[in-house]
Amino acid sequence: MDAQVPRRPVRATAASVVALAAPLMLAHLTEPLIGLVDTAVIGRLGEVHLLGAVAIGAVLFDMLFWGLGSLRMSTAGLTAQAHGAGDDREVARALARAFLLAAALGCALIALQRPIMAATFALMDASPAVTAAARDYVAVRIWSGPFALANYAVLGSLIGRGRTDLGLVVQVGLNLTKVAATLLFVSGLRWGVAGAAFATLVAEALGLAGGIWVLRRAGALPRGVSWTEIMDAAALRRMLAVNRDVAIRTVALLSAFAFFTSQGARAGDVTLAANAVLYNLFLFGSYFLDGFATAAEQLCGQALGARDEGGFRRVVRLTLNLSVAVGAAVWLGAWFGGARFIDAVSTSAAVRDAAKAFLPYAALTPLVGAAAFTFDGVYVGATWTAAMRNLMLAALAIYLGVYYGAHAMSGAWSNEGLWLAFLVFLAVRGLGQGLLYRRLARSSFATV
Repeated sequence: MDAQVPRRPVRATAASVVALAAPLMLAHLTEPLIGLVDTAVIGRLGEVHLLGAVAIGAVLFDMLFWGLGSLRMSTAGLTAQAHGAGDDREVARALARAFLLAAALGCALIALQRPIMAATFALMDASPAVTAAARDYVAVRIWSGPFALANYAVLGSLIGRGRTDLGLVVQVGLNLTKVAATLLFVSGLRWGVAGAAFATLVAEALGLAGGIWVLRRAGALPRGVSWTEIMDAAALRRMLAVNRDVAIRTVALLSAFAFFTSQGARAGDVTLAANAVLYNLFLFGSYFLDGFATAAEQLCGQALGARDEGGFRRVVRLTLNLSVAVGAAVWLGAWFGGARFIDAVSTSAAVRDAAKAFLPYAALTPLVGAAAFTFDGVYVGATWTAAMRNLMLAALAIYLGVYYGAHAMSGAWSNEGLWLAFLVFLAVRGLGQGLLYRRLARSSFATV
């Protein structure tokens, strides 16, 4: 560490936490725009199979990039700790290593595109027309992998430095570029699904260029870092271990969401549609809760790097209290306004009735899940990723156990049992992390 640079202890207040969280909340709220534009533009081509192809491609890349999104979290946590320690050179090294890993993983996706497509299309079992169009989409978009993952590294580095404002600029710029490119290549040049994929490729590449420009303007590019420093064996092992743990945790989380959808489908089309409508309430709450989780990543990582135990515990209290308050606000809004939301989203009387019957469960999800979101950020910032991984796997097992237990007792597949199991899953995650938190904190600060 640079001996002349002092550590940077945390001076967290509710206002400073909100200032960190708000830009990422706004960035998250722009995400639905991307899917909406893709659907609208491709839908106006008038060929149903093209919409199916884009939907399949979107599912594939959501799974791939959500799983590899561990790169953003690991970069944020490691950067925040180095920033708090006053080790600006390690901040630069962390970004350089993240770029290296992004390039390696992105090239691996390109090299493995044939087996990836074969497995995806076999699982989806779509019509030949949809599969052929999806193949065209994936064959183009897969080349965006290195750029998309490098953008995760840029965002993680900005978050770790506490510059979520710049992260907002980069993310919104990328999303707007994607919208403009989609309109140009699909509506303007009529390139079909390949045009939609090429728009994403162009947007990710330009987004990376913009991110690098932002880093350069902020004086945050990894200048003068030698290859020997980047390839430090201990640092690489730590980064890879953190990425591995977060990736496993993310796959388990996605599995829980996929199970929820698949079991809703088992109950019939009306139940599936009703659950899809209600699930948006959870997603809406998660956009805000993710912002506080991101603030916890940066501030807890900085406090740990600065050896500021008091600041660390103050951050946990602040972010947890704010998350619970927002979760409660979303719950109240859903409780009183959920019926009107359901009527606005669906025109089917059967779907409306089913959704309103299960609204009380869906309305609770942001409140019950508030602690889990917050502690995810705390654990990432402190790089307690092995514990986070294990707790997620345990919560997934309990979730499945509750659902199948409810089935065994009732003798029928119950959507009520599914929602109850999902609430238990959210609650167990937050409770488990909360119970383990104090012991992990004592251990981390006792070793410094």
